[in-house]
Parts: sequence; C-alpha cells; structure tokens
Amino acid sequence: MMILGHRTHGQPVTGWTDSSTSGLENECLMQFGTALRPNDHKGSGIKLTWFRSLKRRLPLTDWVSKKMYVKCHIMLLFGTILFCDKSGATVHLKFLLLLRQFSNIKKFSWGSACLAHMYRSLCQASRYECKDMDDPLVLFHVWAWIRMPSIRPLPWNNYQLSEDQYRHWTTAYMRGRLDDLLPDGFLWDAYNSD
Repeated sequence: MMILGHRTHGQPVTGWTDSSTSGLENECLMQFGTALRPNDHKGSGIKLTWFRSLKRRLPLTDWVSKKMYVKCHIMLLFGTILFCDKSGATVHLKFLLLLRQFSNIKKFSWGSACLAHMYRSLCQASRYECKDMDDPLVLFHVWAWIRMPSIRPLPWNNYQLSEDQYRHWTTAYMRGRLDDLLPDGFLWDAYNSD
C-alpha cells in the first residue's frame, strides 16, 4: 500500500476459475462483446496483445465502451506489473472474473493479492532449478531500493557520471553485494503516514 498505493484491506482476491476454452471465450464475450480466437490465449492466460488491440478499437462514445476500456487497462496493468507471469505475454483469466461487477473493482484488496503473488514468486525463485521469476518486480525493486541504499540506482541526472559503475552490476556481483550487506546497510524504519 505504501509503495504502489493499492488497498491492503477489503474483499479478498479469490474465486473459482473455469479454465476451459469455452469458459474463457464466454467470459470475454460477456464482458467485451467479442470472443477470443484460439491464438488469443494460451491455456488460462489471455494474451496481452488481445487487450491492447481491443483497447485501441473501442470508440469511447458511451458508458459501456468506457467500462470495457477501463477493464482492458486494468487487465494490462495486472499482466505487465502486478500479476505478471514469466512470459510477460499473458494475464490469467481469474483476474477478469473479478472485474465482472464494475462497481466492486475498487472494493478488492489488490495490494494484499499483489504482495501474496510476490511472496509466492520469491519462494519459487529461491529453488535451485528456477531460472526466472514472476513479477511484481517493480514492487520488489522499489522496496529493495528504499531499504538498501547501497543497491539503489542513481538519479537520472547523475547516471551519466557513473554509467561505467552500473555496466558491471551483473547478477553475480549483486548477489555478492547482498551477501556482504551489513546490518547498518539496511534501513529498518517502519513505514509512516508521510
């Protein structure tokens, strides 16, 4: 909530998902008036290109088309920032189901769901055989930069001065920096209302 501004209280982001192709097609037909083609989805994931294309085609002349536009935008945010999968190309159908009742969208605890998704991704990424991590990396990066100033990037106006410094920040180098981090290199302050 403090970093991304999403609610951490409210209705839980949960529910049942019909991941069949017909369920996926019916949901898109019901919410957007157009069905998915077979190449517009992969399993239970709707391709982000489908939402981008639909969003561009919407006329925005009435309330219904404006709601569809907002739903497309929300699904794109989910698929690119908050609940991104490793492919970065799809967003799961389960989130679209939660957008059925337009007035209820703001009542969900999206911040809690995002945090739970990040913790699950971190847990999976800690496995030896894992090579990639799901998002929300934006949340993780900002949290790390707030708490560990030694790994924080420089402001853009100072970036050109030390561009060479960042060029050598490989994964192995960063792992070493984190391993060598002393307790005073981590900011332990609790969040406050400011």
